[in-house]
Amino acid sequence: MQLTIYNTPLKKKKPFEPLAGKKVGMYVCGVTVYDMCHVGHARSLLVFDVIARYLRRCGYDLTYVRNFTDIDDKIIARANTLGIDYREVADRYIEEFATDMKSLGVLNADIEPKATDHIPQIIDMVRILQDKGYAYPAPDGSVYFSVAKFRTYGGLSGRRTEEMIAGARVDIDEMKRDPLDFALWKRSKEGEPWWESPWSRGRPGWHIECSAMSTHYLGPTLDIHGGGRDLVFPHHENETAQSEAAFGVPFVRYWVHNGFVTVAGEKMSKSLGNFMTIRDLLKDVHPEVLRLLVLSHHYRSPIDFSKDAISVAKGALVRFYEMLHRVSTSTSTGDASRIERFVSFFTEEVGEAMADDFNTARCIAALHELTTEVNRLLDNDPRISKADRAALDTAVAEVRDLFGILREEPAVFLDAVKRSGVSLSGLSEEEIERLVEERNQARKAKDFRRADEIRDMLKAKGIVLKDTPGKTIWEKSM
Repeated sequence: MQLTIYNTPLKKKKPFEPLAGKKVGMYVCGVTVYDMCHVGHARSLLVFDVIARYLRRCGYDLTYVRNFTDIDDKIIARANTLGIDYREVADRYIEEFATDMKSLGVLNADIEPKATDHIPQIIDMVRILQDKGYAYPAPDGSVYFSVAKFRTYGGLSGRRTEEMIAGARVDIDEMKRDPLDFALWKRSKEGEPWWESPWSRGRPGWHIECSAMSTHYLGPTLDIHGGGRDLVFPHHENETAQSEAAFGVPFVRYWVHNGFVTVAGEKMSKSLGNFMTIRDLLKDVHPEVLRLLVLSHHYRSPIDFSKDAISVAKGALVRFYEMLHRVSTSTSTGDASRIERFVSFFTEEVGEAMADDFNTARCIAALHELTTEVNRLLDNDPRISKADRAALDTAVAEVRDLFGILREEPAVFLDAVKRSGVSLSGLSEEEIERLVEERNQARKAKDFRRADEIRDMLKAKGIVLKDTPGKTIWEKSM
């Protein structure tokens, strides 16, 4: 099946055609390592983990690069607060990041570069931009990119110049010629880390780090560049401008941006103080629950993070494991296959859904459908044929390898749930009502993709919705 990907600047899906046949270069903006990662970070990391797994499953020769920003104002501020060197802060949180990713089952990227290991490449790129007339040195030894010289600036985000100027900020100590200009090289202040350069003892600007590292490892044109939606402007807009100005070719063929994680409708972020770290969440929540919560939404849709959302994901995960446990403890029979056709449908559905802009929500809905059918057949006859068992094992292996869930032995997982003293199977009436209301709000906002996701998920759980004038009625079908 032809893979299609939603391309941010085009605002539509287009067939995926890599620059060099089956070779694919994908760069994803990583974390700034000054603190523990929160659930908002986890979403982006999980989304691109699954995308990388899927591309490899499709036979692409993928080189996946995900960076660390290890020099930044926030890192310097944290180091000053703790009275330690900035490198100690960065190294500590890189280690904490690795611990969290291992817990979540996020695979390592092929290359995980740090900005401070690529100062020569950064300086070379700034020099190229200056030689081509796109960059200018300020009197203090900093260097800025001249946005006015790059005529297609704003093409990625679709923002008008007036909007960008209104959002621009000029600090007192900056010497920009234009409010939209941005720093490529910053002269270091007293007590800050610095590197020698042709302009001053300083450090790189944020945007130039990613351009220098991505093009160093993947060449001047990337097949896929990813990150959170909040990075579209100014970070990815600025990356595009400086990269295309430097090398004279298109920077990215497909821009992929995941939606926000929100709390009560507001973006989860450290600045708002409404975040939960991955480490704290995993003290009480199984990591596969978080993976399932993320995958139950299309990557471009927002996720409102709440206890109810976690509860729904827990119930769904337990339901899957309960079905697998029933299969593993059922008696064998040599009779004809009863489940194999449902497994085939599931496999086809996953293939079509993932080829349609990585639609994991549709895949999880198909997994619910498969679970319903297997349970129904086992209710009628608790025996299972060898062919059915083999087919289901193949499907579960695909779920495990592609989505990173159902990795545990069902009996072990369910025993842990039982010992927790909390019943997680199914949905309570309150949870169903909440999902019905969320669907109604999505329909009002014309977010029909999310409305359909909720309808399909509830249907897979045996909850049928009926839309009547002024009200949506739900009833259990089993």
